[in-house]
Amino acid sequence: MNLSQDIKPISFLKAKTADVINTVTETQRSMIITQNGEAKAVVQDIKSYENLQNSLALLKMIIKSERQIREGKLIRQAEVFDQIEEKYFK
Repeated sequence: MNLSQDIKPISFLKAKTADVINTVTETQRSMIITQNGEAKAVVQDIKSYENLQNSLALLKMIIKSERQIREGKLIRQAEVFDQIEEKYFK
């Protein structure tokens, strides 16, 4: 993170909204917006946001899977393939 470029006051966002959007889109770096000297918001390009959301979803699935393994909620591989075949190929 480049503090001089990536942290801006809300007045900068108000005055240069289009420039901010172009910058975060081109650089794919988030911009932190401050108000009264405190960080209040993050402006991020949509591709980076989608990647972040996908990463979080994957981590949640991993955590859920690990919990199911600890609880013994397992299904044999052959059963899974049989279920897939039954659902999609018959």
